[in-house]
Amino acid sequence: MGIYEELQARGLIAQVTDEEGIRELVNNGNAVFYIGFDPTADSLHVGHFMALCLMKRLQEAGNKPIALIGGGTGYIGDPSGRSDMRSMMTPEQIQHNCDCFKKQMSKFIDFSEGKALMVNNADWLLGLNYVEVLREVGPHFSVNRMLAAECYKQRMEKGLSFLEFNYMIMQAYDFYALFQKYGCNLQFGGDDQWSNMLAGTELIRRKLGKDAGAMTITLLLNSEGKKMGKTQSGAVWLDENKTTPFEFYQYWRNVADADVLKCIRMLTFLPLEEIDKMDSWEGAQLNTAKEILAYELTKLVHGEEEAKKAQESARALFTQGNASEMPTTELEEADFEDGGIDILTMLVKADLVPSKSEARRAVQQGGVSVDGEKVNDIKAVYTKDVLADEGVILKKGKKNFRRIIVK
Repeated sequence: MGIYEELQARGLIAQVTDEEGIRELVNNGNAVFYIGFDPTADSLHVGHFMALCLMKRLQEAGNKPIALIGGGTGYIGDPSGRSDMRSMMTPEQIQHNCDCFKKQMSKFIDFSEGKALMVNNADWLLGLNYVEVLREVGPHFSVNRMLAAECYKQRMEKGLSFLEFNYMIMQAYDFYALFQKYGCNLQFGGDDQWSNMLAGTELIRRKLGKDAGAMTITLLLNSEGKKMGKTQSGAVWLDENKTTPFEFYQYWRNVADADVLKCIRMLTFLPLEEIDKMDSWEGAQLNTAKEILAYELTKLVHGEEEAKKAQESARALFTQGNASEMPTTELEEADFEDGGIDILTMLVKADLVPSKSEARRAVQQGGVSVDGEKVNDIKAVYTKDVLADEGVILKKGKKNFRRIIVK
């Protein structure tokens, strides 16, 4: 099985512009491909996970990845999949985020000896002359076709600025520049990038001729990655200072039964033969599958030692009610009134609920426990003595918990 067939078997491919060309290119290790990352934060999150795993798979098959950081397009912000305009970042913010990205990407991609590249589109976009772009690039874009693109149609009702309207042209120019500078002949992206990606392929063909464009193959990943990385409290980051290895493990340990085998197939590097045997798993076996998923992905991001610690802590939490690595909330003296803190305040302080009304509802519905004992009284109070030493484990529902201690 070639790498292209493996990507298909893992459910990673949705659409391609030239299936035979792509198959030959990647299976022979001749692809120089890029995936873009907008530096809108100082850490990647699990929504980027599919792209990083894809780059790792293709590199291991002999192909060359280019991680394109959108330092130039970051000045604008991609309107794709959004109903509002992103705020513009300063050059210093963009550079800081780019530096953080490379450190995290290096866990997936080998950048040594030219085996992979990390480039910033600010290198060519910021130096472009406006009139030159209008003359050289503008004639190759149809306004009617651009307005028909789904990413722009979503913004038309609330208003699409001319600034954002230029994003498609800039992204198309990225592929054109990468093709000329680095011989990049393949691009990957999610569903919401399809129009922009096609624009890049078409620009190369129009500017350099169909013979050159024949090797510019656009491939579309399915949109599963866009669904990942969000919880009630925000994104699940790859940076351990934003999302601890334990929290990262727990995120994957708690995926829905219907999604666990799909995630194992798409994101882990376990052999397909081994994964195929799991297709018949059900009931308690799915919990085992979730542990496998959580362990493999935590090991990939945070290393084997942290993965083992997270797994041991997670098992201890649900079997013994104790886990040394679980997320912890430290209460201060000001949090106590007459030496105690009520359950509703404690739930809010632990960020398990956004408000006391939500906390009250959770208790009344029987979804709150302290050290494994269900809390039925919304006026229950816990003293500093109870929270001393190892503290208590506060749980809301089956998946949300915090160790509560006194600072």
